[in-house]
Amino acid sequence: MVQTTSPLITLDEFLASPDGHDRYELIEGKRVAKMSPQRFHSKTQRALLHFLEDWGDSRGEVGIEWSVILTRRGQDWVPIPDLLFVSQDRLPEHLGDEPCPVPPDLAIEIISPGQSFGGMAEKATDYLTAGVLRVWVVDPQVQSITVFTPDSMPRTYRGDRILTDPAFPDLSLTAQALFVQAGLADPPPSI
Repeated sequence: MVQTTSPLITLDEFLASPDGHDRYELIEGKRVAKMSPQRFHSKTQRALLHFLEDWGDSRGEVGIEWSVILTRRGQDWVPIPDLLFVSQDRLPEHLGDEPCPVPPDLAIEIISPGQSFGGMAEKATDYLTAGVLRVWVVDPQVQSITVFTPDSMPRTYRGDRILTDPAFPDLSLTAQALFVQAGLADPPPSI
């Protein structure tokens, strides 16, 4: 059996691809299909979107699966975060229908079945190295949010522990509130 390998492509070739790049990421010169979200992933993504829109619409732009042009290990990299936030002062004034041209302030990845926390932690490190300010890895199965920053160890939030960050003034949420909003957890009992 003869094994063939597909040729590596450049960023320009990836962006100009006639069949689009909507569901593909550029990783190490190859087009890699992004995993299709399942129900828990979708519900979590929608709930996160509500939290981010309520907080961030006047502060910048919230994107759902908006690809971003970055550099990873010295090569062009075009990942598609499940959600991202870019503050107004980082976005160019005239932006067309294109991948995000700057590292976002926040990239959020939601773990889907078949993905591992370790793999997402590695991706989070790549995001930070590429200039992303914060990365959240959200796990619907264990109902946690792990926050990665360039200057400290990751912090995991579960239950009613409040996630706040000086990089995002006035943004406050708990994993419990997120997963209740997503319909994946019961609200806490009222006293």
